[in-house]
Amino acid sequence: MSLAPLHLVVPGALEQRTGGYIYDRRICAGLRRMGWSVRVHELPGRFPGPDREAEQALDHTLRQLPDGSTALIDGLALGGLPLPAEAHGGRLVLIGLVHHPLSEETALPPARAAELCELEQRALAACQMVIVTSPFTAALLRPWLQASTPVRVVVPGTEPAPRARAPQSAVPPLLLCVGSVVPRKGQDLLVQALGRLPDRAWECVLAGSTERDPAFVQAVRADAGHLGITDRVCFAGESSDEELEALYQSASLFVLPSWYEGYGMAFTEAMAHGLPILATTGGAIPHTVPSQAAWLIPPGDVDALAAALGRLLDEPGLRQDLAQAALAHTRTLPDWHQASAAFAAAVNELAAR
Repeated sequence: MSLAPLHLVVPGALEQRTGGYIYDRRICAGLRRMGWSVRVHELPGRFPGPDREAEQALDHTLRQLPDGSTALIDGLALGGLPLPAEAHGGRLVLIGLVHHPLSEETALPPARAAELCELEQRALAACQMVIVTSPFTAALLRPWLQASTPVRVVVPGTEPAPRARAPQSAVPPLLLCVGSVVPRKGQDLLVQALGRLPDRAWECVLAGSTERDPAFVQAVRADAGHLGITDRVCFAGESSDEELEALYQSASLFVLPSWYEGYGMAFTEAMAHGLPILATTGGAIPHTVPSQAAWLIPPGDVDALAAALGRLLDEPGLRQDLAQAALAHTRTLPDWHQASAAFAAAVNELAAR
């Protein structure tokens, strides 16, 4: 239990429905259930910056904290704005929470990726500890930091879920893709691959925000139109918990051809529902999704994606084998109570130091 408040600093509203915000929200709730005082600071501005409003908001928030306070700053708010962290790191205990390095976002111009890499290294250097969501990300960040800066891994929790009704027998098979419709998630590749399978029976639902990159969404919709599959691809938008649960229950296959994931909470949620997985080897995905539970292809390979989709659509038995392995794997994963306890242990370790 923490007697002093833990200050959680996030970009924008904590209630946003992405993996990073869900992680922050669940850890915050878990710590509070354990008796911690957690104060949430929601910052205005554009992230990851550079953005003057965002930088001023982060600086103002840190400036208001008493000396010695512990501030846990989400990497999206921290990584592109090193100046406030550098200005206050000497009197505050700063913990960086990194879901994935900002420079790994897909479709960034090389100069922008290099800029974000430099900014994030500076920001993390001002922190007394860095917490990440996967061993993969820990290994990636370790060379950025001083040897004395601890890097702790706290993987997301995975809760038991009702098993999908019949992933091997639904007619036509429903392909479910969960994630904001943005370049890193690869929905354009999925649509292109599905366009090569017009003679097979399938329906596809893309469940995730269509507001974060409207130009990309428009391009994916245009691809579906050019390929003649508009009536078979549904853009469901940002779904409520109840709507998402209904989609999981109806799905035959979970497919998310991300270019990169720092962990991939959508995959573990799908596995908890007993769904077979089609994914890529991008980033931490092979560490999150074991090969026996998924068909993993190289990121960006539309040929491999189309071939895997065809095979999985044609072979319900293969889908069932992957689904069984997925369920077995999720039984080995921590729940959110265990994840919150691990997070608390990491913060307490820093306090003891």
